[in-house]
Amino acid sequence: MHPKEAKEMKKLCFASDYQEGAHPAVMNRLLETNLEQSPGYGTDEYCESARERIRTACACPGAAVHFLAGGTQANAVVIGALLRSHQGVIAAESGHINGHEAGAVEHGGHKLLTLPHREGKLSADAIRDFCEGYRNDASREYIVMPGVVYISQPTELGTLYSLHELTAIHEVCREFGIPLYIDGARLAYALACNAGDVSLPALARCCDVFYIGGTKCGALFGEAVVIPDPGLLPYFTTVIKQHGALLAKGRILGVQFDALFTDGLYERVGAPAIDAADRLREALAGMGIPLRYESPANQLFPVLDNRAAALLEEKVLFHRWERADEAHTVIRLVTSWATAPADTEALIAVLREIKQ
Repeated sequence: MHPKEAKEMKKLCFASDYQEGAHPAVMNRLLETNLEQSPGYGTDEYCESARERIRTACACPGAAVHFLAGGTQANAVVIGALLRSHQGVIAAESGHINGHEAGAVEHGGHKLLTLPHREGKLSADAIRDFCEGYRNDASREYIVMPGVVYISQPTELGTLYSLHELTAIHEVCREFGIPLYIDGARLAYALACNAGDVSLPALARCCDVFYIGGTKCGALFGEAVVIPDPGLLPYFTTVIKQHGALLAKGRILGVQFDALFTDGLYERVGAPAIDAADRLREALAGMGIPLRYESPANQLFPVLDNRAAALLEEKVLFHRWERADEAHTVIRLVTSWATAPADTEALIAVLREIKQ
């Protein structure tokens, strides 16, 4: 097959936001520093520079910042470090650690305590009710104790917690002495979304541990775990090493986050994804295609009839999310920092074609 023909046959990719390489600013810094030699395991100057930039961006000068390779790894290591052997983690039934991490938390010996959600979000009241139920249960010594609350921003369904909601959840966690951990795999898109009101400094004030996603937000790979009060996990580097998650060439992570947090790039890098998602929402509404969830960030969940979903699959890479009913399928379309306007318009054209 001629290369041009192969290119023409290539499907449009809206399946996920980690399928590109790295933002040019990140790649350039990796190339510029490639032949340098530096100490290992995150003790190099680039990791320390990235830590300082992240502390400044979060207005949290005393925070501990640790770099890990991926989101599942970060979740498993952090949750495992926060919990004692008799404790479990509260999460939404739709939470990423419950549905898409192959039981990584359970593999570490901790039960998931899943609660009903509303469009991917837990409420402060639901968390309080669950914790009070445990506290008031006469047989609680034989029950897994809630020891961490896990949420994500954005949620697995693309929705956003407001500052008011996060504050309320954090207050409940403090009331019961339970740390709040926030998964920020797609955090750049929440920060770039006009519907959001949670900044990096606000996030650092409203939880006990969170991570800043890089893999889905402009890095080749990597996540930055931020612990506002380092005393919460004083031996976290040791825990990372125990999990086989301490990267010998830690500089690779430091260089990437140093670039992402230079001149506010991280807080801007998600804007193209939000612009593309907004354009798709507008077009879907114009075609009368409903959305399953009111998700303002970079994930959209259109409801298509089964025939249209099958036709779309011939030209577009996407994720079949769930069955709406016997005749309809909920799909997931995901935009990213690298989504080109031309690809967005091409997807809209395909959707219009299959709707005819």
